[in-house]
Amino acid sequence: MRRADRLFDIIQVLRTAKGPITAETMAKHLEVTVRTVYRDVATLQARRVPIEGAAGIGYMLRRGFDLPPLMFSTEEIEAIAVAMRMLRRTGDAGLQAAAETVLSKVTVAVPDALRAHLTEPPFVVSRRGAPSPPVADLAAIRAAIREERKLRIGYGDEKGTSTERTIWPFAIAYFAESTLVNAWCELRDDFRHFRADRILDWNMLDEKFPISGKTLFARWQSRFGFEDKTITAKSTPPAQAHSRRRARQ
Repeated sequence: MRRADRLFDIIQVLRTAKGPITAETMAKHLEVTVRTVYRDVATLQARRVPIEGAAGIGYMLRRGFDLPPLMFSTEEIEAIAVAMRMLRRTGDAGLQAAAETVLSKVTVAVPDALRAHLTEPPFVVSRRGAPSPPVADLAAIRAAIREERKLRIGYGDEKGTSTERTIWPFAIAYFAESTLVNAWCELRDDFRHFRADRILDWNMLDEKFPISGKTLFARWQSRFGFEDKTITAKSTPPAQAHSRRRARQ
């Protein structure tokens, strides 16, 4: 490993650590000697990286420190270009607009030699994908997920029947054919997967979830699996495919 890469890795280890981390622990992670870690930490401190601590006690990175922008490789640039264009297929106007902003920022930041990989990429990404929601503002739904606030929605099923639901949204699932809002439904007292293009209206409530969104997501994962093939464009999971056990409230 190049020393520059090792210095970067030490900073990354310290940034993600929840508490002081010893030189011995870092040495095992980096597969180097403890003496090398001491020497590298001293070098970083001399370069004004705010690492606090001492040998035998452990080191911490002072809060608020961030690394300067890093240059991308050609492969990374092309990955960004493809990923940003793939977001066009989500039907999420907010993410699509953000993707265009990201592309413009990265395009300005990279050297001329790499810029063509963003502005004139040698690939095509289909625009066809999930239908755009007619009413549902996915940016607002994402905000409800972050703030763990309940939503009151009007929802139309595939037969055209509409119902009023109070839901606890905890995740959005982006599939090629549809975008789903994963939530706990108070009406059904169970997990449900709502197609974004069938949400007819919505209202964010002041009421918070009675349990955390992370807990809901973990229970959903435990029950359905992250990439379970039965989680499709249907508004509800097939009852016969899954246990009917309830999430504890």
